Amino acid sequence: MTYTALVYEDPETPGTWIAEFPAIPEAHSFGRSPEEALELVLAHLKEMGRPLPQDVRTVQVGVDAA
Repeated sequence: MTYTALVYEDPETPGTWIAEFPAIPEAHSFGRSPEEALELVLAHLKEMGRPLPQDVRTVQVGVDAA
């Protein structure tokens, strides 16, 4: 199964990136770069004892602050 990870810059805190797996509601994290945010969300899943997605498709999206 392929999981899609959304990665985007927090519109309220420039320089902070958010990574989340929409299919896993509790799987989200923040980082100083897209890569760090994704790494931290995967570490969070591991800490929770959740199986790590074996196939991850990363989509970087823009978020309008308006």
